[in-house]
Amino acid sequence: MGRISAVARPKQKQALRLRLYIAGNAPNSLRAIENLRAFCADKLPDGHELEIVDLLKDPSRALADGIIVTPTLLKLSPLPAMRFVGNLSDTSKLELSLVSG
Repeated sequence: MGRISAVARPKQKQALRLRLYIAGNAPNSLRAIENLRAFCADKLPDGHELEIVDLLKDPSRALADGIIVTPTLLKLSPLPAMRFVGNLSDTSKLELSLVSG
């Protein structure tokens, strides 16, 4: 019988999963979507998963994630989970937390 050998493979980086909670067409919600999409296109070229949840259409989702203000961005994975509140105009803070961290 032959020997079985394992080949070491580099660990794949876990995809960045984000969830943005907004409130309809409120100015801050629209600005957060715009800012986040621009940030992702610029800083996350290798891909990410973004879910946008409109609390006016699906308010029960807010309860599940403990959302009390909008816009709120959740970083779901990789861990540690993070939460950002506001229109996401502070891209240096996003970059430090999402790209570097």
